[in-house]
Amino acid sequence: MSPNDLERLEQEDQKASSRRVVWLLSQPEKLLATILISNNFINIAIVLLAEVVVRQVLTDAHTLAWAEGIQQSLGWFASYSAASLATAIYWSITVVGITALLVLFGEVSPKVYATINSIRLARFMSGPLSFLMQMFSGPSRLLVNWSHSMERRLTEKQASVGLTSKQEIDEAIELTVSQEEDSEQDLDILKRIVKFPEVNVTQVMRSRVDVVGLDDNSTFHEVLALIRESGYSRYPVYEKDADNVVGILYAKDLLMHRKEPNDFEWHELLRTNVLFVPESKKINDLLSDFQLERMHMAIVVDEYGGTSGIVTLEDIMEEIIGEIQDEFDDEPDVVFQKIDDLNYVFEGKTLLNDVARIVGVDSERFELIKGDSESLGGLILERVGRMPKKDRELLLEDFRLKVLETSQRRIERVLITLLNPAEE
Repeated sequence: MSPNDLERLEQEDQKASSRRVVWLLSQPEKLLATILISNNFINIAIVLLAEVVVRQVLTDAHTLAWAEGIQQSLGWFASYSAASLATAIYWSITVVGITALLVLFGEVSPKVYATINSIRLARFMSGPLSFLMQMFSGPSRLLVNWSHSMERRLTEKQASVGLTSKQEIDEAIELTVSQEEDSEQDLDILKRIVKFPEVNVTQVMRSRVDVVGLDDNSTFHEVLALIRESGYSRYPVYEKDADNVVGILYAKDLLMHRKEPNDFEWHELLRTNVLFVPESKKINDLLSDFQLERMHMAIVVDEYGGTSGIVTLEDIMEEIIGEIQDEFDDEPDVVFQKIDDLNYVFEGKTLLNDVARIVGVDSERFELIKGDSESLGGLILERVGRMPKKDRELLLEDFRLKVLETSQRRIERVLITLLNPAEE
C-alpha cells in the first residue's frame, strides 16, 4: 500500500477492518514473522496434500508403463531399470507440478490481485491475520528475537572488521564503471561523491584576499560601479574591515533603483541573516545548512572570529560535478598553464584540490604533505617557513615545486612537476 492508502485507512477510524490494518502495520516485524510462519505452514501442507493426490492419480502401474515405453523408444535409457526410471518420472512430475501451482496460485496471482486491490484485500485479510498473529505470538516473538540477535552479531562483526576503506570503494567504482563507454565523467563524479563528506569548507572556499566585498561607507554610485565591474550576484558588506561582515547585498535587489541619486540609502536592501561557518565544517553539513536556511553563500571564519573567506553553493556543487562555467564567466576560476603532461604552472592561491584534479592525481597524495595548508602557495610557505625567493625549488614526495614569481605578501606563480607519472 502507498502512504496515501495508509493515510486513508487511518482517517476511516470508524471501520473495524481499517483499524485492524493500521494496528497490523504498526507491528511490522511481528506481522512479517506471522506471515512467514503461516506461509510455510501452507506451503508444506500443499506439498503433502499434492503428494497424496498425485499418488492417487499416478499409480505405480502408470509410471511403470511410461518408463517401459520410454526405454523402447529411447535406447539410451536401456541401461536403467524400469522401476528406477518410473520413480524418476513420478518425482519429476510431482516437483514440476507442485512448483507451478505454488508459483502461479501462491505467488504471482495473489500479488497481482493485491497490487490492483490493495486496500480491499488488506481489509479482507486483516481479520485472519489478526487471529494468526495471536495464534503464533510465541513462535513469531522467538523469530523476531532471533533475527535481532543475528543482526547485532553481524553488526558487531562488521564493526570489528572495520568499514570498507575509501580506496576499496574507489577500486570497486573503477571496476564497475570503467567497463562502460564514455565512463570517464561518471567515474570522476562517483569518486567525488565518495570523498564529498571528508572535504572541509577551507578546501573549496574563495580566500579573503580574493573576495569582492563592499565597504559599509561606500556611496550608492560606488556600489553600482563595483557591481558592474565584478559581475557577481551577491556581495558581503563589511563595516570598517572584512572581519566585521554585517550583511549580504544581492545585485538583483538594486535593479529597481539604478536611477537613484548618489545619496540613496542602499543599506536598507541588505540581508542581515548572514550564515557564518567555521573553517572545520564539512561541506556536506554546509549543504544541509544551505537547504535549511535557503541561502547560497556563507562567511567562513577562523578560530578567532576573523573572516577567512566565503563559500557558495556553486563551490560545493563543483566538488561533485566539476567546474561550472556560465555565459558570464570570462575566464576559468582556476588559472593554470599546461606545459606538458608532467609540468604545470599554477597561481599560488590555487587550492590543492583543484591542483590534484587538473594534473590528474588523487587528492589524497597531498594529504600527507599539506599540513594545515589548503593552497599551493600555502604548502610552500608551511614547508619553507618564510617567504621564498624566486626560483626556490622544493621536493615533496612525488612532486617538485618551483617558485616562479612572488610578491611582498604572497607567492604568485608556481611550477609543479610530476616525478612519478607511472603511478597515476
